[in-house]
Amino acid sequence: MYFKQITVPGLGCNSYVIGCPGARQAVVVDPKRDVQEYMDISRDEGMKITHIIETHVHADHVSGNQELRSRTGADIYFSENAPVTFDHKKLKEGDVIEFGMVKLEILHTPGHTPNSISILVTDKARADVPWMILTGDLLFVGSIGRPDLAGEEVLDEQVNNLYDSLYEKMRRLPDYLEVFPAHGQGSLCGKGLSAKASSTLGYERLTQPVLRLADFRAFRDQIGGSFPVRPKSFTHIINTNTQGAPLLERCPLEQTLNPDQFDQLHRQGATVIDTRDTASFGGFHIPGAINIGFEKQMANWIGMVVDPSDNLLLVVDDREKYDLMTTELHRIGYDNIIGYLSGGMSAWIAHGMPIDSLSPISAQDLKQQLDDRDFGRIVDVRTPDERTQGYIAGSVHVPMNDILAGSLGMPKDEEMILVCGTGYRANIVASRLKQDGFSHVHSLAGGLTAWQNAGYSLAS
Repeated sequence: MYFKQITVPGLGCNSYVIGCPGARQAVVVDPKRDVQEYMDISRDEGMKITHIIETHVHADHVSGNQELRSRTGADIYFSENAPVTFDHKKLKEGDVIEFGMVKLEILHTPGHTPNSISILVTDKARADVPWMILTGDLLFVGSIGRPDLAGEEVLDEQVNNLYDSLYEKMRRLPDYLEVFPAHGQGSLCGKGLSAKASSTLGYERLTQPVLRLADFRAFRDQIGGSFPVRPKSFTHIINTNTQGAPLLERCPLEQTLNPDQFDQLHRQGATVIDTRDTASFGGFHIPGAINIGFEKQMANWIGMVVDPSDNLLLVVDDREKYDLMTTELHRIGYDNIIGYLSGGMSAWIAHGMPIDSLSPISAQDLKQQLDDRDFGRIVDVRTPDERTQGYIAGSVHVPMNDILAGSLGMPKDEEMILVCGTGYRANIVASRLKQDGFSHVHSLAGGLTAWQNAGYSLAS
């Protein structure tokens, strides 16, 4: 049996190719939208992709099922009651897909979504019992799937479903089963996911406190607290996956834009995403641009800050970065990419176009201002959990997500110094506040990492 896990860094999405070289067939489970990697495997291993299986309707990334079907002719499979509106085949509890030495058995395991499935995988060349289980978003390495994404109105039902799937259906399965989830570290579909790619059912039962509770009431109380932030992109992604994503060839054509063209589209309402690093953006940028630079969880930050319906203009360092950025955007359903600034910021400046800056402040300068009691409002934009690990004395805490939701509650002409761990999130928030009319916004260059490396202490 052929088996390969394919991971999308940052988003933490896992997909799988399972095949039988003897039968020259393969199935892809939970495909990412950019499908060339699956096509390369199909070619190199001599296996035709005949099945595309989705463990559920995904909320955090756009599926590649349409793209893959257009290239292979493979059928798409969902749980029998999944609310998808395009042509697909239905799976129910106990269904078996078998070819060559591969046997896949379907389990109905709702909880993350009402129509989630898991897949027992048997390599008949080795034994007639399952070797592993693809758990979708039911069970992760180090965590479980969040039950709130289907909506507040069905949350209680989903918590019940999650308990039944984890405590009743999974209980009947052996400890030795290897667990391969649909997500890993970086995903917002669970909390505290491990960076490890796989586990065993027995180890997760042994080490996850949420799987060792006395009864349903204790389970409900344990998971009924705060859930990870839901990016504004999730509803758009769910709708896209329900209706079927457009093929990438139908997305807007690439355009290289000179400064005048770029400026005209920006004035017409397009959103500018500047992908440069925090220092470059802080020095100078296009007025109104939002700074979301390249880092592991870039797609998640885009989903929190930018509306999926926006027309997008990109500022990138080079063509390679443009290609990488468009891939990241397509993965989360941001398809209205109008083009990028030819020549980057150097061309913009040379053309005599207006610029803005964040005037970032160094750790040393901020420390001196604190000593002289000559500083504006220091706003810590990290999460509550991060805040408990230490903060700059005199700072106020307003998490990034609250600020983006409009809960800052400060005058637009007040001087603010924004602080996060490395400066990345502070720049995102600062650029968004500047866009909203805040006139004296700065960020701490290098964030608390730079602050501590400069030898300054944190309060607790």
